[in-house]
Amino acid sequence: MKRTFLITALLICCFLASFAAIADFSGLWTGTLKVETGEVYPLLYNFKIDGDKLTGTAKTPKGDLPIDDGKITGNDFKFTVTLGDMEIAHTGKFYADSIGVDIAVGDTKAHTTLLRKK
Repeated sequence: MKRTFLITALLICCFLASFAAIADFSGLWTGTLKVETGEVYPLLYNFKIDGDKLTGTAKTPKGDLPIDDGKITGNDFKFTVTLGDMEIAHTGKFYADSIGVDIAVGDTKAHTTLLRKK
């Protein structure tokens, strides 16, 4: 009985610690995206996390765009941003001090790292 209780308590603590770590990713994150042509684009995201739902905005030269269809599974996430008629898919992973992001528009894909904006 004690062993079952101890294991259950340990699993609950691990789950809560994992959830708290993800909750820390709310806020501003910045980085740059270098595309195949050599152009470099600044990136700024304002993430808001509510349970397994990821929302917020992506700052672009055309203004702030909403994050759509955001979903978090463990430390992995996915969402889209729509710019005009372009749907830009984002997938990635939350790490302790950074976020790895794969960005895809059609067949064109790129990877970047975001850091918390200070």
